[in-house]
Amino acid sequence: MAKKAKTVFVCQECGYESPKWMGQCICGAWNTMVEERVFDSSEEDKRGRRTHGSDISGRGRAGRATALTEIQTELYTRLDTGIGELNRVLGGGLVKGSLTLISGEPGIGKSTIIIQAAANIALRYGKVLYVSGEESEEQIKMRADRVCSGQELQNLFLLSETNMENIEEVCKTLEPVFVIIDSIQTMYTAEMDSAPGSVSQVRACGNLLMRIGKVTGVPIFIVAHVTKSGELAGPKIVEHLVDCVLNFTGERSQELRILRSHKNRFGTTSEIGAFEMAEEGLMEVCNLSESFLEGMETAVEGAAVTAIYEGTRPLLLEVQALAAPANVGFARRTAIGVEHTRLNMILAVLDRKAGISLLNHDVYVNIVGGLRPEDTSIDLAVALAIYSAYKRIAIDTKTLSLGEIGLTGELRTVKSADKIIKEAARMGFVRVIMPLRNAVKLKEKPDDLPDGIKIIGVKDLHEAISSL
Repeated sequence: MAKKAKTVFVCQECGYESPKWMGQCICGAWNTMVEERVFDSSEEDKRGRRTHGSDISGRGRAGRATALTEIQTELYTRLDTGIGELNRVLGGGLVKGSLTLISGEPGIGKSTIIIQAAANIALRYGKVLYVSGEESEEQIKMRADRVCSGQELQNLFLLSETNMENIEEVCKTLEPVFVIIDSIQTMYTAEMDSAPGSVSQVRACGNLLMRIGKVTGVPIFIVAHVTKSGELAGPKIVEHLVDCVLNFTGERSQELRILRSHKNRFGTTSEIGAFEMAEEGLMEVCNLSESFLEGMETAVEGAAVTAIYEGTRPLLLEVQALAAPANVGFARRTAIGVEHTRLNMILAVLDRKAGISLLNHDVYVNIVGGLRPEDTSIDLAVALAIYSAYKRIAIDTKTLSLGEIGLTGELRTVKSADKIIKEAARMGFVRVIMPLRNAVKLKEKPDDLPDGIKIIGVKDLHEAISSL
């Protein structure tokens, strides 16, 4: 059925609409009324997201384009979650009207950090709605009593519901400042007959949540499950809809948890947040480098220290390697925290450019702490750790090495080397092996270098091994 069109007159100064032309608008401006033809949208159409002339349900007439200069950017302020590491990963806090998707393995701490953030926002800003489709209200209350003890939680409201229409009505009535959906795979809309968690239901519920968040300006946290391989379960359309995708990683047998942003429309995706799981909840880890370097007091063979620059801070990491003679068949290559293809490339460069043949040796490499750095500046430390394990020579614990290894054996420059040097000096390191071009640039400004640290610039992998 064709939509009916009608004519309205809109003031170009204030946006006032009138069914007839007016010489002077109610705002006082003269001759600013412009004729526009608009189409009435169907009352039953809930698929659109209209913010002009519509309510939380999305109903209303067709939207009108808005000039960029008329949009008020101060409306998109951020909410302080009360958790510094979470604010860091989000880009400074929760943006009003944003949708944030958080995923992670079961038991990793997703619900814990969410209830802590909800309690802090409820204390600072107002009503918070926690919608759970998996746990009862009593279970959430028990967790809140454990991790939020001593806080006033009068503004934290719990809702055990999976029907999106009912959740929408509660949002209209309660008018919260923050909404949590746990989890998206348990939600369903009555407009579809498919089961909760199906592709169509997850897509429809995601669209409905996006409309609620964008129209009302309420930030929404959406919890999602992961598959056995650790990837986000469900259709990829959910990742396209949301503004921020967070992933919680870490070994459940250890206390350290890493929060990383894979997508962020309001900040960088290179930031990471570090937490430590304790009885009273997730505790922030301010000095992450120190936690990664635990146990490096004495020099041992097969261990080297490197550094990466994540977001706005440098991180020091320990790389461990083991080279053992292969007994039967092909030699094994095992890497934790390092890409397998990257490890094979480093081993090939060691063979051709440094004369270290590991064809008959099993090689194991591990990044201590469970971090999986994407930066290639750890290449040199991986190669030196393998060399140390093969030659059974211990590397000084106060020596740091960084640099990307090319196929010809040369060392390529790394980013933010000056900030890494300052962090290394703060942690007590006295020697840094780095690419020659980085070292030359740093020595051109000796006043910026910290005292008591020696910079060794090398051109290739062979020179780096000789410097040991």
